[in-house]
Amino acid sequence: MRAQISGKPLDDWLREYPVLKRVVARQEVCWLNPDYGQPAESSAFDPAEIAAADRRLSRFAPYIKVAFPETAPAQGIIESPLLETAALQEKLAAEVGTVIPGRLLMKADNLLPISGSIKARGGIYEVLKTAETLALRAGLLTESDDYARLASDACRRFFSGYSIAVGSTGNLGLSIGIVAAKLGFRTTVHMSRDAQQWKKDLLREKGALVREYAADYSVAVAAGRQAAAADPRCHFIDDESSHDLFAGYAVAAERLRAQLDEAGLMVDADHPLFVYLPCGVGGGPGGVAFGLKQILGDAVHPFFVEPVASPCFLLGLLTGLNEQVSVFDFGLDNRTAADGLAVPRPSAFVGKTAGSLVAGCMTVTDRQLFRGLKWLADSEAQQVEPSAAAGLLGPGLLLGTDAGRRFIEANGLSGKMNQAAHLFWATGGGMVPQKIRAAYLEQANRIAGLND
Repeated sequence: MRAQISGKPLDDWLREYPVLKRVVARQEVCWLNPDYGQPAESSAFDPAEIAAADRRLSRFAPYIKVAFPETAPAQGIIESPLLETAALQEKLAAEVGTVIPGRLLMKADNLLPISGSIKARGGIYEVLKTAETLALRAGLLTESDDYARLASDACRRFFSGYSIAVGSTGNLGLSIGIVAAKLGFRTTVHMSRDAQQWKKDLLREKGALVREYAADYSVAVAAGRQAAAADPRCHFIDDESSHDLFAGYAVAAERLRAQLDEAGLMVDADHPLFVYLPCGVGGGPGGVAFGLKQILGDAVHPFFVEPVASPCFLLGLLTGLNEQVSVFDFGLDNRTAADGLAVPRPSAFVGKTAGSLVAGCMTVTDRQLFRGLKWLADSEAQQVEPSAAAGLLGPGLLLGTDAGRRFIEANGLSGKMNQAAHLFWATGGGMVPQKIRAAYLEQANRIAGLND
């Protein structure tokens, strides 16, 4: 724990923001963002990039369908289902002790094809955009062509003259590594100590080079960025600042609106939608929140959910320091079973672009993550990884805390909660090997036994 943080003694920070005492003590909190609804600090991101990303993904659909046959039923479109989880809703009410009014929904990104996580949107999109740019420049492709031609041996040989790199705790590396290697790119994934061994093994099996670091996410990203800078034919996908990743994530919003319409679920001033997004560096949830606000406006309220050991986005927004503050500054160790959320510093780009779109940040213990994982498996037969269970704990923290109740009252929502929808984003877990899934559930059962 640093004695001085941005020139201010720690005790001064604790006095100015009393919630920090609970954060430092690794307690679960529901923190409300005082800047929610204010103009963004930065307007560097053009919303038109979202529509452009959607069009580009449609152009690539024929290639995706050929290269990844599991996407054939969706004609090469990479998207996940929206599930109603009434059984889980009853389970949460019984376990958490808070009745959840309205409807509870799950955005099942754990079921996304190719890489089984939310990263399949942003990560795959940036790889595809890079491939398109190179192929167009070389005259191998026009935008009116059938992009399935990119699956040819000739195109693979062309892409093998270029490389793609990324730093990751796991899921972003999987999405990028799998698709980049399939296209033929020389692919390097720089992975932190938090990454699961099976993810490293799978990447190697798919043809990617994995470089391992006995340090956390920030070190892996910095090393990858430095190595890529020395190679003019290498494109580094930067989770901390990429507009393309952000645009790819944001595409989910329009598709979600269509799913909500199909489910007969209204979202307007009288039918609020609360969205709970697991958060690491902030790219995935930030892109989704940005897109949702573009589409649904004031009727949607995004909350980010982080581990108690790694609340980097909460700290960045609360202090106003964004990437200049680290969880280590406040004595937290960034060690969590939620490997995809084990990030010490937030993205400056996301904090400045989408920070004021975030209604608040919540923190959860690893113990609760495993309990949530079990509740979801028992009630809905859906299996996710610990990181992805963070969002389903959000409704309890909103409805069961003084801060959450203040938010509902302050926003004039008290009389509308029976008409509300709560949507938790299940961000990953579809590719977890069965042996690892069994170990997750065994640990969850042990935790549940301790609570009996």
